[in-house]
Amino acid sequence: MHPETHLALHRVRAAELRAGADAYRLAAAARRPRDLRIRLGWTLVEVGLRLAAGPRTAAVGP
Repeated sequence: MHPETHLALHRVRAAELRAGADAYRLAAAARRPRDLRIRLGWTLVEVGLRLAAGPRTAAVGP
């Protein structure tokens, strides 16, 4: 393969990889608020389950 052809293919592939990385960063930045809502929602579910279970009785020792 001619060196100039190899260099051209390398540049095209590098541009594709940079574009993919940029798209991933944008998608990850857009997804972050949703992750926070999910964690908050599951925390509220856990708190609700603990409240619904009622208080635990302490074990009486000797």
